[in-house]
Amino acid sequence: MSQIAKNLRKINRQILESAKGSPPTLVAVTKTRSAEEINEAINLGIKSIGENRVQEAEKKFQKIPRKVEKRLVGTLQSNKIKKAISLFDSIDSVGSYVLAQKISKLCQERDKTQRILIQVNTSEEKIKNGFLLSEKEEVLKCFSLSHIQIDGLMTIGPLTENQNRRKKAFQKLKSFFSAVNEAVAPEKQVKELSMGMSDDFLLAIKEGSTMIRVGTNIFGPRKTNA
Repeated sequence: MSQIAKNLRKINRQILESAKGSPPTLVAVTKTRSAEEINEAINLGIKSIGENRVQEAEKKFQKIPRKVEKRLVGTLQSNKIKKAISLFDSIDSVGSYVLAQKISKLCQERDKTQRILIQVNTSEEKIKNGFLLSEKEEVLKCFSLSHIQIDGLMTIGPLTENQNRRKKAFQKLKSFFSAVNEAVAPEKQVKELSMGMSDDFLLAIKEGSTMIRVGTNIFGPRKTNA
């Protein structure tokens, strides 16, 4: 059994043990990973992958089967939107109304509806993108845009070993999730609560995550020279 197979078996067991209801979707984060590694993970049951960079994804996706769901989990620059909407099933890092507006406009020109997640900076760290919790009205404005389908909210836990701070960040997103759903029409209510990565996904699952993004725990330490 390969190391990737062993890692996935362990993660799937941990997910089942931690989930209170339906287990969350496991998105394998494939930044810097080879097409061979990604295809092995897909053959082992991974149905969704997450890439950080549009250019890297474009090269790799030619060697990856169409059947797997492809998500952009990294920051999207305005000049890469056209390429992103042609490559990805979902853009999970929409952290401003301006970006949502640009995606909507380009999708309208192409007569396409793009699935997205709204990124929320629950820890309010300056190095992170995303709407602040105080910008609820800006988030709600996104729901009036055409040609985008908002599936849910996403956050990245704070860069700290303090589990209590991470827990609070996840709890804040869950509360914000409820507040957003109370404010939009029933048919526009969101379902996905994407939170939790390799070092905190078990905590995120306990706090209600429906989608976790795991890279290192599947593929091993990231190749920094890639």
